[in-house]
Amino acid sequence: MVAMKLLSLHDTLSRKRQEVLPSDGKVFRFYCCGPTVYGPAHIGNFRTFLVQDLLRRVVELSGIETCHVRNITDVDDKTIRESQSAGISLADFTAGWTARFHDDARALNILKPHVEPGAVQHIPEQITLIETLLASGHAYCSGDGSVYFKVSSYAPYGRLSRLDTRELRAGAGESANDADEYDKDNVSDFVLWKTRKPVDGENYWESPWGEGRPGWHLECSAMGMKYLGESFDLHAGGVDLCFPHHENEIAQSEAATGKTFARHWFHNEHLMVDGSKMSKSLGNLYTLADIMERGFGPGELRYALLAGSCRTKINFSMERLQEAQGNLQRLAAFIAKLGGSLPAYDELCRLAAAGSLDTGPFLPVWEALLEDLNTPAALGQLFTVLKPLEKALAAGSLKEEEMDAARTGLAVIVQAFGWIIPEVADEAGNAADVPVEIAQMAEQRWAAKQEKNWQESDRLRDELAVAGWTIKDTADGYEVEPSRQ
Repeated sequence: MVAMKLLSLHDTLSRKRQEVLPSDGKVFRFYCCGPTVYGPAHIGNFRTFLVQDLLRRVVELSGIETCHVRNITDVDDKTIRESQSAGISLADFTAGWTARFHDDARALNILKPHVEPGAVQHIPEQITLIETLLASGHAYCSGDGSVYFKVSSYAPYGRLSRLDTRELRAGAGESANDADEYDKDNVSDFVLWKTRKPVDGENYWESPWGEGRPGWHLECSAMGMKYLGESFDLHAGGVDLCFPHHENEIAQSEAATGKTFARHWFHNEHLMVDGSKMSKSLGNLYTLADIMERGFGPGELRYALLAGSCRTKINFSMERLQEAQGNLQRLAAFIAKLGGSLPAYDELCRLAAAGSLDTGPFLPVWEALLEDLNTPAALGQLFTVLKPLEKALAAGSLKEEEMDAARTGLAVIVQAFGWIIPEVADEAGNAADVPVEIAQMAEQRWAAKQEKNWQESDRLRDELAVAGWTIKDTADGYEVEPSRQ
């Protein structure tokens, strides 16, 4: 039963695995750093959002209700600069890119967060947080009207990223996402409120310290605490956010409340492309639209980006998409033979919450996912389990109850990964005029080929030829047609 075991996930702060459980015993509350909407999100961004989606799905399929908050950064140096360059208002500029992000996320089958707050909407909450930090002596005003967090006032600073203040360079309190060019007392301090500058144009707000806008780090603390409470269960993001963004979030939040900000920190590693870091100069900074222009769909991209461990860098390539395409076609063919449909996600979550969801023969796959979201191990187990089931199904030896168990168990795995299963029709060679025994033989040959069992693949191809049928591999799978006389 799924509910008998819980997800065990590495915690960046403690460097240990811990079970994913709601601290209040009811709802697992977690916050994910969302996109900065100044352009289209690239596939490296989406790797992070897909990993977070996988996390949420596994938790919910374990029978635990969630509250998922993911923010939109719609004001910072980049959004202001790019909106002015485009000659349109900040609000209109970021609204357009936010819509693009939503379209791409929907195409990739990413669950919508329960709450998606924007930074501009929550400037009053950010001002209130600054006032609290000033009153407690954790922040100070500079001569130009900016406000800074005093890192020396928060002794535990650096625990998350294992940094000491002696290691901080000038400007390390910020990042290129929100460059810090303002007056401050110490190089390690970071900005909470930026006084208005000419380059900001009309993008400023009133505050007790004058006209300006919040620093980048502040928004996540203010919105996380508003929607999840002063202390919540998990905070997630890419490994690049560990320092300084998440380090600064912890400092300003815990200095303001005296409470643990997030009990669990979850970070995923970077995506490499063809062995290199993504960059515009190398021409490998792909968006979903770029992938689709090359003949692949969101389904193949989702599969490929989740195939590697979230703990290690993975190397993306077009070959990975081709491999994903073949594996999804194989799953689609198997599902078609099971009856053509699987239980829906909401139905599975209800069964999990009731403690009555059984993964059947796919239990080893599910258990691999529960061990730190180990997707490579889960995929290895999946195709190990699938092979004998494919053979039994092709031979017609699976009983009805065994088919039901396989259908439910596979549905849990498909929904946990959020895979987009393609349609199976002529592309898999199962046209109505192909005899059942020929179609089964062709499917067995395809399975052997996917497992790189070349001897068996060749044997079955020869048998098909003797029977008067030719099999042709295509980009989407294979086709079976009568041999020409």
